[in-house]
Amino acid sequence: MAEDYSTKYKSITVRTIDGSTFNGKVNISPDQRVSDIFTKSARSFIVMVDVSSIDTSGKTRFINKDHIVWVEPDDA
Repeated sequence: MAEDYSTKYKSITVRTIDGSTFNGKVNISPDQRVSDIFTKSARSFIVMVDVSSIDTSGKTRFINKDHIVWVEPDDA
């Protein structure tokens, strides 16, 4: 029996300690908030898709949470 899995992408902006800024999307559960990815998950990396930055567009990035200065959800 196949499990019912739905994706819910939330747009965010991430700034890393080296000053890089990434705009992209993270997949969250329907009952999850963006902050839960950072506070309730033991995983060291977040996965962002459809990432754009100064030197790339449309990429997937795995970003180490220890290197993140701030995250801003796009509430629009």
